[in-house]
Amino acid sequence: MAAVFQRARALGLIDDRPEAAVDATGFEIRHVSRYYACRRGEKRFPQRFWPKLTVVCHTRTHLWAGVVIGRGPSNDSPFLRPAMRQAARVIHWDRVLADMAYDAEANHRVCRDELGIRSTVIPRNPRRWPDAVHIQGRYRAQMTRRFPCRLYGHRWQVESSISQDKRVLGSALRSRREQAQNREGQLRVLTHNLMILRLPA
Repeated sequence: MAAVFQRARALGLIDDRPEAAVDATGFEIRHVSRYYACRRGEKRFPQRFWPKLTVVCHTRTHLWAGVVIGRGPSNDSPFLRPAMRQAARVIHWDRVLADMAYDAEANHRVCRDELGIRSTVIPRNPRRWPDAVHIQGRYRAQMTRRFPCRLYGHRWQVESSISQDKRVLGSALRSRREQAQNREGQLRVLTHNLMILRLPA
């Protein structure tokens, strides 16, 4: 990952105040195409668990700086911290954007206090914290008092990058075992970044 971002810096793609956006996406597990399965008359594709990637995306380039592979269905929030720690090894981020699924004071604290990121923009989740009057946590209270809607609008870049990745590389992993799926997920991240940079072989 570090070599990819060194190359991106050399090409002038990394701005002075880099911005990260975080989101998660699930992948199917199958070994034949959905078209082939539909031709066979299979209308449903039941899955109890699936691989889930939590992605830290550089909003300007759509490069992925940090990825944590987990299993869904699961709570998204705990994955932000390891993903951001990984991403902080290659870039010193100025700002982090994430949706309300990541609303937790611990996420703000790790990004700001531990990693030295200037700003974290995560809206309050009203389903988990319905009472804004008694909101707990310094950074969560700050988001409640003055939420920067204009900046938060940049968060869609991570969704766009995930959509781009699935359109090109597909929405399924072929590996069956969890360890192999983790390796395939890491390889997918590398492929995603190399496609953006178009590095020579």
